[in-house]
Amino acid sequence: MVKVLLDCSSIRDYPSGVGFYTYNLIKGLKEQENQTSFAFEIYRQPSFKHWLTNNHNLPDILQDISPLKFLFLPITISNLLGKSAGLFINRNDAFWQNLDIIHGTDHYVFPFPYGKKVMTIHDLTFLKFPFYSNKIVKTYTKRIKKCLQWTDLIITFSENTKQDIMDYFGVKSDQIAITSEASRYNINYLKDKNIEEIKSKIDYDFQQPFILFVSTIEPRKNIINLVKAFNLIKEKYAVNHHLILIGQKGWEYEKIFAEIENSNFREKIHYLGYLSDETVAVFYSLADAFVYPSLYEGFGLPILEAMTLGTPVITSNTSCLPEVAQNAAMYINPDDYESIATTIYEVISQPDLQKDLIIRGKNRAKLYSWERVAQETLKAYELILP
Repeated sequence: MVKVLLDCSSIRDYPSGVGFYTYNLIKGLKEQENQTSFAFEIYRQPSFKHWLTNNHNLPDILQDISPLKFLFLPITISNLLGKSAGLFINRNDAFWQNLDIIHGTDHYVFPFPYGKKVMTIHDLTFLKFPFYSNKIVKTYTKRIKKCLQWTDLIITFSENTKQDIMDYFGVKSDQIAITSEASRYNINYLKDKNIEEIKSKIDYDFQQPFILFVSTIEPRKNIINLVKAFNLIKEKYAVNHHLILIGQKGWEYEKIFAEIENSNFREKIHYLGYLSDETVAVFYSLADAFVYPSLYEGFGLPILEAMTLGTPVITSNTSCLPEVAQNAAMYINPDDYESIATTIYEVISQPDLQKDLIIRGKNRAKLYSWERVAQETLKAYELILP
């Protein structure tokens, strides 16, 4: 039996991004457990704040995941300690014994004295598009470089990101495995939902057609150019559409909201914040177009979610997005808001094009599932086993 220890430290009460991947990966691997020679156990490191206050409270979403063990060192300290961090493990605790693989799921893997080390690197946004502070850029870069001293395999999600890792960190191609990701939805997700009841709880008049964006509100997502494109569509074509923005506020979101406030059509732009899965699904299913003009992605899950639920997708011709969507999306230059506007209008004004994109998108989405992600991850683990 191969014993795998997975880090769930990135999972929060309302997971997105890394936390969403980690949670679904763990669930997918657990479901495979009885069909494989692998056994999976989970550990968690506290944030520095929770470590100082001795707070071991778990997010509700983790209550059904077991066994789960706390490693008392916060990531910030164990990273500084480097290889010596393993000395702080209770070696008499059977939980840490006989480990074959340790998988760090968030750009970091703890330097346990046992087992092979796997580190998931989702993307290199902090290096390629450093909207973050210099301190954060240096911290992330230093952390990854340090972990590479003891990492046996890197997992990432696209050929584009694999090449970035090779270019920036000098990692060899055979030290990187590519797995896919998957949507939180399946094609029949809304089949048994009371859509009218869900809509009644949302502060939006669904009689008005809309263009949709779903993701973190931050500069990398290129929302300012999306707002400019929306302004141009309203001015040039006088369409009835509104623009819906859904997602948590991220890094440097203030400039984005300033752009919205300065829009002549700001009353037609709605920021709805973080919404439940089923509410987001309803928006996906009713949008005339999903527009994702991101500058850089490691995978681009929102475009897969939109395809799964039957939304025509418009996305950037950059990073891994064409790799994921292939012929199931319309592509735009994210730096050219006028071309973004032209493409949006092309989609929302042509029902036949919309139908074609919906069909292509659903067919593309069928190729991805968390079962597939789990199976690909198991194959990646096998690369480093004796």
